[in-house]
Amino acid sequence: MLDIAEELNRWVEQGREFAVATVVAVGGSAPRQPGAALAVDRDGTAIGSVSGGCVEGAVYELCQQAMEDGDTVLERFGYSDDDAFAVGLTCGGVIDILVTPVLADSPARAVFEEALATAAHSEPAAVARVAAGPAEMLGRALLVRPEGPHQGGFGGHPELDRTIAEEARAMLEAGRTGVLEMGADGRLCGEPLKLLVESSVPAPRMIVFGAIDFASALVRIGKFLGYHVTLCDARPVFATRQRFPEADEIVVDWPHRYLAATEVDARTVLCVLTHDAKFDVPLLELALRLPVAYVGAMGSRRTHEDRNARLRAVGITELELARLRSPIGLDLGARSPEETALSIAAEIVANRRGGSGRALTGARVPIHKDSSETSVTRIGVVA
Repeated sequence: MLDIAEELNRWVEQGREFAVATVVAVGGSAPRQPGAALAVDRDGTAIGSVSGGCVEGAVYELCQQAMEDGDTVLERFGYSDDDAFAVGLTCGGVIDILVTPVLADSPARAVFEEALATAAHSEPAAVARVAAGPAEMLGRALLVRPEGPHQGGFGGHPELDRTIAEEARAMLEAGRTGVLEMGADGRLCGEPLKLLVESSVPAPRMIVFGAIDFASALVRIGKFLGYHVTLCDARPVFATRQRFPEADEIVVDWPHRYLAATEVDARTVLCVLTHDAKFDVPLLELALRLPVAYVGAMGSRRTHEDRNARLRAVGITELELARLRSPIGLDLGARSPEETALSIAAEIVANRRGGSGRALTGARVPIHKDSSETSVTRIGVVA
């Protein structure tokens, strides 16, 4: 649900009633991961997607039915060998979909409104919803932020609320979306409890160093991939809004000085396109010692070897040097700035998702890999 928070928040501001279908779990080859959502309002307008097209029609109807009944439902979709035209995933996967009506009198309407507003403004939040369990808990939700008290709850179970809030906050800190399951010691009313926890965190950062034509294309594709993109160059004549209109930030500063002063985290990607030793070496000396997701540097094979020698001379170890993706990008035979940006973006995605970078044709590897950002956690709660 939070993956379409910006659009849903507009619906909330307009006072619309709607139902939202959210992927809870996937098995096998499925195109969307937990947290992916499709929403339908009273007028039949739909936004989002849960399967890339395979089961959208059936889920659309479930949303309409949920608005009529006011009931939260959990539905499983999978491939049918007996009837290839039956509703299912022809790619062979299985997905569980949680359909929740968000009506004017829904018990968790206020929680959903606050969660959507928070996520729409790029502020961190996590919302937990009951996917399976006691009937009186279905449709309820709990919202947590990095700090402060939680909002909402599951109907008169304060110890359960407290425990779920702690678990949801831990998942938020890790930027994870996934399922919490109560074990045998934590059953309520004799029934197991399953909750979907969705985390929404600010967009990851991409910092592009070097205001060159290749950087302009990389900024555009970085925005397309959902990054908050910063362009940094020490030369004010090149680092301009006119040349990089899509960038979220343009910084005129020495690259290593800016990197030392700005905030980065484990999702940040650093793309060094300057291929000039006076910029590259002090920048990469710092970058390779930071806990970031990706460090790549542009340059020819000769530039790469010379740069490595310079980095060793300033004390970069072989282990640190092994983190450097250089020459940057995958081998696509790229020539133009746009093609080169695509090769860099492809390497970043492969690094993030654990892909090999090889062609899928003839490769016996999963097409849709398990995401490190999703999980199933089983806990026991004494209520």
